Amino acid sequence: MLLAEDSPSQRELMAWALADSGEFEVVGCAVNGVEAVEMTAALRPDIVLMDCHMPVLDGIGATREIMRRCPVPILVASASFAPTDVHPGLEAVREGALAIVPKLPGVSSANFDAVARELFLTLRLMSEVKVVRRLPPRARREVGARTEVSGRIRIVALGASTGGPPVILEILRGLGSNFSAPVLVVQHMANGFTRGFASWLARGSGLPVEIASDATLALPGHVYVGPEGCHLGINRQGRLTLSDDPPKNGFRPSVSHLFHAVAEAFGPCALAVLLTGMGDDGAEGLADVARYGGITVAQDRETSVVFGMPAAALKLGAAQRLLAPADMAQFIQTQMARKSLST
Repeated sequence: MLLAEDSPSQRELMAWALADSGEFEVVGCAVNGVEAVEMTAALRPDIVLMDCHMPVLDGIGATREIMRRCPVPILVASASFAPTDVHPGLEAVREGALAIVPKLPGVSSANFDAVARELFLTLRLMSEVKVVRRLPPRARREVGARTEVSGRIRIVALGASTGGPPVILEILRGLGSNFSAPVLVVQHMANGFTRGFASWLARGSGLPVEIASDATLALPGHVYVGPEGCHLGINRQGRLTLSDDPPKNGFRPSVSHLFHAVAEAFGPCALAVLLTGMGDDGAEGLADVARYGGITVAQDRETSVVFGMPAAALKLGAAQRLLAPADMAQFIQTQMARKSLST
């Protein structure tokens, strides 16, 4: 792996911890973004651990260049959980980085071992992801407007993991400010980054986005992001529900938990979208939405960073449509309009 970090102390700590784990070989250490690009092209590491704030060329620009010239899996490391500091990391994800991870605290920190274990697990998993060269966005296709059910769509739920943030942003941008249903979102991400993710979505989409709170009435055109450590759901009265039930499919919040709640509360008036991600979270929940008569969509293989979650839904027969992100907002809007006309 390649380590790109301008801070000597953090670079030394990371290199020592990675070597001490016995799992990783650091083939090079870059001290700025330009070096990171050049060393990635020359050394072809299995994965790059990239600081976001670096001189000469920052982590966002370096990620963009690496994904254009010599794509490899990239993780962006952040030392701060403040929303204003998370935003650059999410921009790097938008350029092709797979995820944001917290930097290691000092070895004397009480949570050093826990953070290190989580970092090493993420590095192992993400190093196996097959990334491709980033191409300019393709033109939007006309999407068939077949109506799957007869109810009026009253709720939209989005679930994603690896590679999800830029896709969710693209969908929200496409829905527009006059969208007439609440949107509930569960995105798997490291603890400490969810609030910054919500702020990033709000700035990028122009929609009101907030971290979900228990008993909040879900308003049309508003976006509610599942908080860390809690499952997100909704009841038949349209109020959000938070739960500390055990993790489902290894996650809390879980996409399947959200989709199941949406299916039970809204039945044929629900539309659920399962996006790129590793594992199978969301597949069973998407099947629930379909079983209750709702509309189900999964991201296609071609555009998924990891086709795990959509593939699991496809295997269950839960996805009525496979679509690219560029087509999803149009499809949702079309379904909303047709359902409104049919009632």
